[in-house]
Amino acid sequence: MRTPSITRRGLGLGIAAAGLAGASQAVAASATPPVLTHVFDLTVEVGPAQELGEVGGGRRRVIPITGGSLIGPGLVGEILPGGADWQTIRPDGVTLLQARYTVRMRDGATIGIINTGVRRADADVVRRLTAGEDVDPSLYYFRATPVFEVGPGPYLWLTENLFVSAGARRPRRVELGVFKVA
Repeated sequence: MRTPSITRRGLGLGIAAAGLAGASQAVAASATPPVLTHVFDLTVEVGPAQELGEVGGGRRRVIPITGGSLIGPGLVGEILPGGADWQTIRPDGVTLLQARYTVRMRDGATIGIINTGVRRADADVVRRLTAGEDVDPSLYYFRATPVFEVGPGPYLWLTENLFVSAGARRPRRVELGVFKVA
C-alpha cells in the first residue's frame, strides 16, 4: 500500500524538526550562559495616574515621572521630572509598560532611559497596585529591559551592553534593580 504524500511530508517535517532541535541543543550547550551583574538601582518617583480609558486591548494609563535617583558603585544621578510611564493593563492581568525619562549624572552628563517591561499578577493584586496600595513584590512579576541614550564619554558602555531590571511598584515610586547581561 502506498503512503499518502501528506503523511510522507509530515514524517519528513518531523524528522527535520527533530534534527533542528538536536542542533539547537548543541548550540545552546556550547554557548556561554549569560551572567547578570548588578550595576545600579533606580528609584523613580511618580505622580497620580492619568487615565485614558480602553485603548488597544486594555486600560491605558500614563504615569508622570516626577524625580528620583540612580545609585550604584561609582554612579550617582538624579532622575529629572518630565518623563512618563505609558501603561496598558490587559484583562488577563498583564500590564505592558514603556517608560521614558532622563537622568542627570553627578558629573553633569545626561542619560536618556527607555524602559520597556511587563508586570503580571492575579486580578486582586492588579486591582491593589492600580489603586496605589503597597503590595509585596513577591506577589507579582515585574521585569523590564532598559535601553540607554548616551553621548560620547564615560557612560558610552551603557549603549554597548544589554540590561535587564527587576522591579517593585510602591505607592509613589518604582524601584528597579538594573543588571548588565554579560
